[in-house]
Amino acid sequence: MSMRGIHTSINDIRCKVFTEIARLSYGYRENGLSDMENIPYRIIPGEVSTYRESVFLERAIVKERMRLAMGLPLRDVTEHAPVSTGAEECVKPEKYYQPPLINIIKFACHACPENKVVVTDQCQGCLAQPCRQVCPKNAVYIERGLAHIHQSMCIKCGRCMSVCQYGAIMRLQRPCATACGMNAIHSDQYGRAEIDQEKCVSCGMCLANCPFGAIADKAQIFQCIQALLDEDTPVYAAIAPAIAGQFGKELTPEKMRAAFRKLGFADVAEVAVGADLCTLQEAEDFVSEVPEKLPFMGTSCCPAWSVMAKREFPEHADCISMALTPMVLTGRLLKQEHPGCKVAFIGPCAAKKLEASRKSVRSDIDFVLTFEEVMGMFEAKEVDFAALAAEPVPSNASADGRGFSVSGGVAEAVASCIRHDHPEREILIERAEGLNDCRKMLQRAKAGRLNGYLLEGMACPGGCVGGAGTVQLIPKATQEVAKVKKASSKVHAYESDYSRMLPVLEE
Repeated sequence: MSMRGIHTSINDIRCKVFTEIARLSYGYRENGLSDMENIPYRIIPGEVSTYRESVFLERAIVKERMRLAMGLPLRDVTEHAPVSTGAEECVKPEKYYQPPLINIIKFACHACPENKVVVTDQCQGCLAQPCRQVCPKNAVYIERGLAHIHQSMCIKCGRCMSVCQYGAIMRLQRPCATACGMNAIHSDQYGRAEIDQEKCVSCGMCLANCPFGAIADKAQIFQCIQALLDEDTPVYAAIAPAIAGQFGKELTPEKMRAAFRKLGFADVAEVAVGADLCTLQEAEDFVSEVPEKLPFMGTSCCPAWSVMAKREFPEHADCISMALTPMVLTGRLLKQEHPGCKVAFIGPCAAKKLEASRKSVRSDIDFVLTFEEVMGMFEAKEVDFAALAAEPVPSNASADGRGFSVSGGVAEAVASCIRHDHPEREILIERAEGLNDCRKMLQRAKAGRLNGYLLEGMACPGGCVGGAGTVQLIPKATQEVAKVKKASSKVHAYESDYSRMLPVLEE
């Protein structure tokens, strides 16, 4: 069971934090950081707690969220330090955050059990006692007519759960660890969640599934806004295909340019254009290398999938496409067209923040903001979407390029391109969403069961539309992407007006 798609109080608090940090940045040149200490009291007003046992705890958690939203590290709870400690060093119009990207606010963590089978109060004390009969370790015992489990003896096999006719036995698991496809979350000495940063690929599924709002990623809202306020250097918004419908029905594709100008951006470009170019590159690589040089080829655009695949299957690392991702290609295209500009990638993904920090990519993308973070900027600037004037859409990407954000879209775009140039060739496709299923797919490929296949891996459920930084429900977002695809004047990537630029961008 997942919380994804349910709007909760955690979403409200996150949005308020992003909004306040955006306001702080927009007003920094006049007011400095003096308002930082007041922000927690605006977000959590009054003297009675709303969400937790103490209003003081609520505000303390908000303070750490504020720091993460500015790219700052969490404070050590054993030492006294104002919320603004070190904040001046992040006041710069350029990318900034101190690793790690994904963080756990320890005093917000509920210390959930990692894996525990328990008997609930629905036990009816039945005469048959099948739970006791099937337990291979005799961990189930009866006391006062009701079943109980010796936790020290239980091996969590779940047999007792499967035979209880009342459904009175259940498994408790830590939601963040269950959502993590990298097995990167364990317990610290106090039973609180802890991330093994050596394993983490920053997919953000833990933060999207923590029901206590204890996990957050670092943001570049403050730094991006400082760049927007610099009149000498234009900043362009490169909007990911998953943006369709994310900000509600009032912000249509025709209003995107006007909306982002309200935030201070020079203009908007569709990353779907980069997706078209990525498609062309991957199609060419697949045809020339599979199966003669490589047994299979995996797509490149999802950084969390790509890192997982190369890290856990190093002997097949060269089977993951080396094509530049749509984000990077769009950034390079913008910097070719507007020398000296800065580019902010606006998307659904936490892992893109990590990708943009790589040495090979750092000069192509200056900032990465999620839809959730940008919504805070719209709130801070009080942008009225309904009042905006409609303009032509930013560019003329193909339907295939715009479909990259939905599971299956990347592989189908590449296959369409191959079929166009090589109609005689059969294209075998295997796809997976969620890193656990992606790993299983690669295990099958490693065993030789997927030779000749094009593999599409997506770290998030449903594809990019299920990313940790999205605002809309996954089914709704998928429908909106379909609408935007339908409006495209070009269907396939090989029709792209920008294909001639690909050799230049690859250099």
